[in-house]
Amino acid sequence: MTATEILFWVLSVLALFSALMMLVSKNPVHSVLWLIVVFFSISGHYILLNAQFLAIVNLIVYAGAIMVLFLFVIMLMNLNSNTEPQRNTLVKFAGVIAGGLLLFVMIEAVINANEISSRQATMNEGDIGLIQNLGKILFTQYVVPFEISSVLFLSAMVGAVVIGKKE
Repeated sequence: MTATEILFWVLSVLALFSALMMLVSKNPVHSVLWLIVVFFSISGHYILLNAQFLAIVNLIVYAGAIMVLFLFVIMLMNLNSNTEPQRNTLVKFAGVIAGGLLLFVMIEAVINANEISSRQATMNEGDIGLIQNLGKILFTQYVVPFEISSVLFLSAMVGAVVIGKKE
């Protein structure tokens, strides 16, 4: 086994364990912290796939901004045992069905993994997922949609300031 394979398995076990702990945790703050660990391990997988840009964006956007938002919402909700809803059997049954369907999809993905790996072997040039390639495509082939989206984001920021401004 190479070091990359060992790191892949360590990150995979960490992601699965953290996801299970996120679901099992009774405290919502602990669940958010376990979800942050899941995002870090997924970013490690992105780095192993030579997609550094996706890894950094995942860390900044999801593990940073979204999780801070989740923590603020949980703290502002002031959760206690009196306000927690009671679970009925229909919801539990729907959860079991959804989990079974997810298990079926995962089994199908594992069965089809050989086909995907053979496709990846034909695409493996060594420079897929690099930020330099993304920048070249964004500023040559997709420069007009890129600039239109930047104007759209600027107008959204101005709109948020205008709406949030007090009279």
